Amino acid sequence: MGEKHTVRFEPVGIEIEVDEEQNILRAAAEQGVQLMHGCKEGQCAACKSFVLEGEDIEYDSYSTFALPDYEKEEGSTLLCRAHAYEDLVIELLNYDEEIIRSGLPLKKGVAEVVSNEAVTHDMRHLVLRLVEPEEIKFFPGQYMDIMVPGSDESRSFSMANVPQQGGSGGLFEFVIKIYPDGLFSEFLASKVQIGDRLDVEGPFGTFTLRESRTSPLIFVGGGAGLAPVLGLLRSMAERGVERPAVFYYGARQQRDLCFEKELRELEEKLPSFRYVPALSEPAGDDEWNGEVGLITDVVRRGEPDLKGREAYVCGPPPMVDAAIPLLTELGVPEQYIFYDKFTTTGEPGEGEDGK
Repeated sequence: MGEKHTVRFEPVGIEIEVDEEQNILRAAAEQGVQLMHGCKEGQCAACKSFVLEGEDIEYDSYSTFALPDYEKEEGSTLLCRAHAYEDLVIELLNYDEEIIRSGLPLKKGVAEVVSNEAVTHDMRHLVLRLVEPEEIKFFPGQYMDIMVPGSDESRSFSMANVPQQGGSGGLFEFVIKIYPDGLFSEFLASKVQIGDRLDVEGPFGTFTLRESRTSPLIFVGGGAGLAPVLGLLRSMAERGVERPAVFYYGARQQRDLCFEKELRELEEKLPSFRYVPALSEPAGDDEWNGEVGLITDVVRRGEPDLKGREAYVCGPPPMVDAAIPLLTELGVPEQYIFYDKFTTTGEPGEGEDGK
């Protein structure tokens, strides 16, 4: 391990100790400080912050779309790629004090494959059972890193289930998109066997329900972005949360929809909950009488006034990037829009759902 330095986060006044070999986001997570983040790979900019004091920072590779050179020169930083080589004071630009102080400790573990079922032509429902340690706690909406067997690579996937209470043998459910030639996709599509054991680590992510608020909710999702929203809705139903909610889910064709029966059942279990699926390119043989168009266009038609709402957006980056300005235009304050971009990992053409 390298030399350690103190990093102080403003305006919340929290200090952590960071080893030079750790990025700042990782060090915070290990100390139970849950900073806003998404991909952990320098692609999504969810952890972008501003350096108030200190200059000696080294970076792992990152996308200049997430941190353009001019922003870096002005003092912006990506906490998931930044290594502190002196004491720093950092201003958090995107933070939620309720979330920061409720962080769960990161844990590594081993999980066993319980099932791996196709739910659409290109998405799998993977269920793992924790073997060790006894428990890895998580909040609905968070995600876990799964190591790809035979490699040093990991992939990040959101849990779709509600945490089990206490004891060993906890389950983790994932909805994972299969990409041609993707490293984890290839393993999941053709190699994984029931009973296989996988190394895992978690929890990560801040796509969690803000429990201190009571405002109505709007969820917008696409693709495997269904997983964390399903986890949040299942949790709301289990706990009897009565906040009005609507879930707009975008797919290309009818064959891309899954968990339809359960989502309709949730309409019965949750008062004032609506599920609104939409197809952007219905197939000729789709017997579809629901909404048609890009999900953002469907939201605009269905929700002309979103003042007083809280929004959760999860899916591919283009969808998230289009949804955020639309939601603000329709009346959702930007600080009440929470999102999780399912960025791709790997070389072009070899992408996989990640964070």
